[in-house]
Amino acid sequence: MSDSQVTIKLTSDEALVLSHWLEKLQMTDLSRVVDDPAVWAPIHRIAGTLDRALPELFAPYHDQRLEAARQRLRPEN
Repeated sequence: MSDSQVTIKLTSDEALVLSHWLEKLQMTDLSRVVDDPAVWAPIHRIAGTLDRALPELFAPYHDQRLEAARQRLRPEN
């Protein structure tokens, strides 16, 4: 198998919500969630890429921006 790269495109809202979830995931007892150590490499790579691509992670009102993004992504009831 070749080492070709895969590109994933996310909206800003998707990236912000995913970045927050990955941060929480990495701070938990992951052995219960991730049972294959090989999965960690892509998880860390995705999380690092999102951190660099999202300057709003460190902006004022981050919590409000995150909640607004979550609301926009939730399906309508």
